[in-house]
Amino acid sequence: MITSSFAVCNLCIFNFYKVFHKAHQPVVLRLMAPGVEELQFPHLQIPVSIKSISPVLPACPVPAADGDTLYLSNLDDAIGVRVFTPTVYFYRSNSEKPVASVLRDALASVLVPYFPFSGRLREAKNGKLEVFFGPQQGALFIEAQTDMSLADLGDVTVPNPAWTALIYKFPDEEQYKVIDMPLVIAQATQFSCGGFSLGLRMCHCLSDGVGAMQFLSAWAATAKAGSLVVNPKPCWDRENFRPRNPPKVQFPHTEYKRILDGSTLTKSLWEVKPIQKCYRISRDYQARLKTLAQAGGDLPCTTFDAMAAHVWRSFVQALDVKPLDFELRLTFSVNARPKLKNQPLSDGFYGNVLCVACATSTVHGLVNGCLSDATWLIRQARLDVSEEYLRSTIDYIEVDRPMNLEFGGKLTITQWTRFSIYECTDFGWGRPIYAGPIDLTPTPQVCVFLPEGGADSEGAMLLCICLPESASRRFGELLSLNEIPLTAREVRDSQGGKC
Repeated sequence: MITSSFAVCNLCIFNFYKVFHKAHQPVVLRLMAPGVEELQFPHLQIPVSIKSISPVLPACPVPAADGDTLYLSNLDDAIGVRVFTPTVYFYRSNSEKPVASVLRDALASVLVPYFPFSGRLREAKNGKLEVFFGPQQGALFIEAQTDMSLADLGDVTVPNPAWTALIYKFPDEEQYKVIDMPLVIAQATQFSCGGFSLGLRMCHCLSDGVGAMQFLSAWAATAKAGSLVVNPKPCWDRENFRPRNPPKVQFPHTEYKRILDGSTLTKSLWEVKPIQKCYRISRDYQARLKTLAQAGGDLPCTTFDAMAAHVWRSFVQALDVKPLDFELRLTFSVNARPKLKNQPLSDGFYGNVLCVACATSTVHGLVNGCLSDATWLIRQARLDVSEEYLRSTIDYIEVDRPMNLEFGGKLTITQWTRFSIYECTDFGWGRPIYAGPIDLTPTPQVCVFLPEGGADSEGAMLLCICLPESASRRFGELLSLNEIPLTAREVRDSQGGKC
């Protein structure tokens, strides 16, 4: 029985629908949710002047000579990770320490134990990637400055696509290019107020989110201490994920399949330039949503399951996707480290151990069904990720290596809320004011759940998503009003069968 004040306040609504609706007819409960706040960010241009661009080589000899190569697993080489992950970190400097030299020297130090980041990627046979080493490679460090102050940027706790000038890209750089690129690209930009930003691009092929946090933690701890600090000791061990011989694909892997998009979803997002919207979701709202998602059900769900279901349904409804019988996909990454029982990984392993989970539903089933139904689909997709599923994914990529990102009928949700991104990026100037991505519009079928950075955030999350301007208001209404279809049966079950 639901005992939260949120449910009690709506008891009269529940009882009304019990009397006037049949057992399986959907009803809509419009529940105002004060825990959802749309966040605004200013449209601005940041004039940045580049002072220097220089390679950063490992500070000491490393166990890799010119011409050497390192094996990348198929999890490192999946099409979805052949990208750079751009992030930015803002700091209010309160010391005389020279920002650029401290960051650069610490990076050179951590590139010794993390020497693969000083190499480059190239294609071997069958288009598979590997790390190779040559002369004068290393990471890339850019020192920049701007006449603006941090205050001129407005609220720097809200991701803003206008911050792109703070993250270095090569002139005329191809989208999704990873071959022959520095694998770590860092830009330190000094602001007139004394504060600074660190714009960072790390190649996803070398690490997933957990691995990236491990690398960043070592870099930050080294900068803060003035000498190398590495805990745990980094471990490569990509050979643990070699494909089986012969490969054994045990699952359909719908997440990678090319699907001819016969719906309006992808077309409506790519025909016009979408806009980025950000919302602050309080912990209380997340908890209430989770309670409603479990109404009448015996299976527990996570906060992510419930939030992802609500966002997916709101997204599809706001876009008014047609036709109603088209099957949509929701994909999200699952950290498979805890699933590995036969060959557990070393603590210092920083490679990709992600499986892409995939929930599917017709448009009709999603928007006219129940929140609990969509939540169950996502929960089941998450629980289906197992060690066997991971091995099957590796073998699937070996047999049929996808070479293009597929967007057909798909929304991808990326969860950063469990990453210690604020805690592990104190380089000696305190924790950042903001840490995370800035611009989702190049890949508008991605939604990101971010942790809120303030010390008083109380477990709130930031939800960032891209939509056509014509659909953005409707999405905000659906998200904040919490239009949750519940059947009368579910209403009855949620109240323990009592009036």
